[in-house]
Amino acid sequence: MGRLFLIDAAAAVAMVGLWFLCLASYNRRRGAKALHWVEAACSHRGQLSDARWVGTSRVQAHLRFATHWFENARVTIRLLPRPMPIQWVLSIWHKQKETLTFEADLDCAPGIRLEVLRHRWLTHNDNKVIRKSRNWTIVRPGPVVLTTCTQWKQELPPVINTLMTSRGHNLLSVRFRPESPHLAATIDLEALSDEQAAAGFLGVLRDLAAGASTSRQ
Repeated sequence: MGRLFLIDAAAAVAMVGLWFLCLASYNRRRGAKALHWVEAACSHRGQLSDARWVGTSRVQAHLRFATHWFENARVTIRLLPRPMPIQWVLSIWHKQKETLTFEADLDCAPGIRLEVLRHRWLTHNDNKVIRKSRNWTIVRPGPVVLTTCTQWKQELPPVINTLMTSRGHNLLSVRFRPESPHLAATIDLEALSDEQAAAGFLGVLRDLAAGASTSRQ
């Protein structure tokens, strides 16, 4: 019995070790591919440097731009903790997303503190109820903005307009503040499926930065 127990324990340890190595390698390939898309989208105007892994599910890298697009830019990619089975199951249970966060300073510090969180509510469960009743009026509204701001400052319209366009619909959150980093934006990693999508993401970031800086001039 003791010998069989040791064999089973050794087999279990080997399986866990193999699981960890395989999925840690998968995470590294996925993170490296996303970084490559971001660098390629810079069109030779920016270069990644100092990429480093923090654990097995997060990678950070700095972006150096030849032009004055952004200063002190960096990207952080957060992946699902696949090498850790229990943590992976919990992350799936809580519907956590794999994300890429871009942080940078602007030429001119924004004069606002703004944090935008995007939420979507989709439902298909009430179709039967709607079909049974003739008293329903179906309306498809446009974007709705809920704000805690008591005064609509002049810096806000350019930023909000950019976020409400089709180009900005994939952003999960955006933050502006006077302190460094001035701009932080997070996108679902699945939305960065190729170099073209990464270029669109950087284009939205430039539009956001331009809107914030234009209003300060």
